[in-house]
Amino acid sequence: MVGVAAEVRVERVEQVRLVPWAEGDFWLLERTNSPEMTAHLGGPESEEKLVSRHRRYVELSAGRMYRVTLAEGGETVGSIGFWEREWRETWVWETGWGVLPEFQGRGLAAQAARAVITEARAAGRHRYLHAFPSVEHLASNGVCRRAGFTLLGQAEFEYPKGHWLTSNDWRFDLERLERGEEPG
Repeated sequence: MVGVAAEVRVERVEQVRLVPWAEGDFWLLERTNSPEMTAHLGGPESEEKLVSRHRRYVELSAGRMYRVTLAEGGETVGSIGFWEREWRETWVWETGWGVLPEFQGRGLAAQAARAVITEARAAGRHRYLHAFPSVEHLASNGVCRRAGFTLLGQAEFEYPKGHWLTSNDWRFDLERLERGEEPG
């Protein structure tokens, strides 16, 4: 009897696209400012803080914020970005995301995280991209895992200002991409 080996090839279908944050994207901040979307972030922000956040997103000079859209059809599903922060006496990129409730559970946040890894790598400046989800936020920790981040451990993290939480410190080595490895 002759055995036949079949090569199974799984291709990742691009389901999301990152669209640079623009003036008209304030509505998305309003949508993601619900109690369920901010439960692990200290709760909803005031209108004044949302306006300030929107200004920062539009004017971000080191890094970039994005609206996450479905690649086919262009429907907005959430937001993601990367920005500079000082962490443990060195400058790194930090990332964070939010996916609207009706689109959660479909793997779109992990796809967006892989796309933002590529963008952070292209921006240069820093070797590492970190994410700091609350230890209790199982979905965001799962996104980090699926996107290829390495868990470094727990850290006390202030976000928003005045609100301390225990976060996981996930890190992605952007030099991995220089060696031709795909994120995730």
